[in-house]
Amino acid sequence: MKRVMIIGGAGSGKSTLARQIGDRTGLPVIHIDPMFWKPGWVQRAPDETRTLALQAAKGEEWVFEGNNTATMPERLARADTLVFLDIGTVRRLWRVVLRVLRHHGRTRPDMADGCPERFDWDFIKWVAGYRRGGRIKALQLIRSAPPHLSVFHLRSPAEVRTFLANIPTGIDGRKT
Repeated sequence: MKRVMIIGGAGSGKSTLARQIGDRTGLPVIHIDPMFWKPGWVQRAPDETRTLALQAAKGEEWVFEGNNTATMPERLARADTLVFLDIGTVRRLWRVVLRVLRHHGRTRPDMADGCPERFDWDFIKWVAGYRRGGRIKALQLIRSAPPHLSVFHLRSPAEVRTFLANIPTGIDGRKT
């Protein structure tokens, strides 16, 4: 496990799992959101996001969390492990609300600078609609994943805990 790609809906725990894997293994963690957003919640041009994501994916080792479908084929080609966090809508919505409350007015560690957490009904609706769009694409992705990938389709917090517990610490002797 040298290059781990984590996908899933907002509030599924992508950033948290990425940090936990990074802490456990010593692999560097890459978040897609700072590549997608500029300060003030201004979306970057798609070509700029693509360039930043593909440049980061060139690294020899990483835990790369985030969806960004425009760069998925190239990131998948480099990854050796794909984790799909397929967490239910109610749990994800609850986590998003808690995240807003916890970080309101401040920028989360996995977000672009200058993007303070806020309550946004459009975002809540987008989170709620993930199962009708993004989830279907993610399921197609894992069904057609390149054969070199180890694929993990995790559907509950218990499955995520089990997955994490089965990752040995100190991969290649880096982290103890």
